[in-house]
Amino acid sequence: MNNEQLQTMKTRPGFVAALDQSGGSTPNALAAYGIPPGSWSNDDEMFALVHQMRTRVMTSSGFSGDRIVGAILFEGTMDRNVNGKPSADYLWEVKRVVPFLKVDKGLADEKDGVQLMKPIPGLDALLNKARSNRIFGTKMRSLIHQANADGIRELVAQQFELAAKISAAGLAPIIEPEVSIKSPDKAQSEELLKEGILEKLNQLAADELVLLKLTLPEKSGFYSELVAHPNVIRVLALSGGYSREEANDRLRRNRGVIASFSRALLDGLFAEQSNSEFDAALDGSIASIFEASTKKNIT
Repeated sequence: MNNEQLQTMKTRPGFVAALDQSGGSTPNALAAYGIPPGSWSNDDEMFALVHQMRTRVMTSSGFSGDRIVGAILFEGTMDRNVNGKPSADYLWEVKRVVPFLKVDKGLADEKDGVQLMKPIPGLDALLNKARSNRIFGTKMRSLIHQANADGIRELVAQQFELAAKISAAGLAPIIEPEVSIKSPDKAQSEELLKEGILEKLNQLAADELVLLKLTLPEKSGFYSELVAHPNVIRVLALSGGYSREEANDRLRRNRGVIASFSRALLDGLFAEQSNSEFDAALDGSIASIFEASTKKNIT
């Protein structure tokens, strides 16, 4: 693990940009950007278009380590170059942004109120590839729909089992057990999830460090014990379908938690915008999320 990047993730003010939409969500991301389905004839063309979009984001003047501490990439982005450099090297060497890689392969069918991660064949090879590409850490997402104690227990166990493999490979895992904002018992799900996470964190060795990426909670300051835990590098918040305004408002009420937004970060960016219009829109988005990540109204 790169110690300079570790210190950056622990201490630098800012937030993490989530640029990791993959196969299933890429058409939606392109459509939001103003490139409708039918603009490509195969997956290669689709991913080339989304890489152009991500390159435009990463090379924009407002996208830098001054306000963005990390960025999560899809494997296809890691495999490509930005301005002649491998994407992860461009992020760190040029922008001083710590690179992460999404490693999950999507969600299994719902059972016991949750969706576990699908199996990840070839995980060891992917982790080796990530290390050789100078990736600092990984991200993996599962999803909670209902406050089902058995389902949430199994979901947390799966996350920490994979996190142990990732830590052993010398990478920092982002554990992302999302609670759906549509959950009818969201606050209860969050109680069960926090209890399960704390139990697992307390079993880690001192050198097993993780990041947590969680849904913005119903109770202000709800994740303070996780923020303070010695095995937690940083607690990140996903936007989860909230508007940027609501996500930022909820974020301000959770001291020590920083954003890791995707759609809420890129909302308002369009392919047809001039470079100056695009840069201004992205800068405004980054500024608002940075402010919400660093200035908290409520402890």
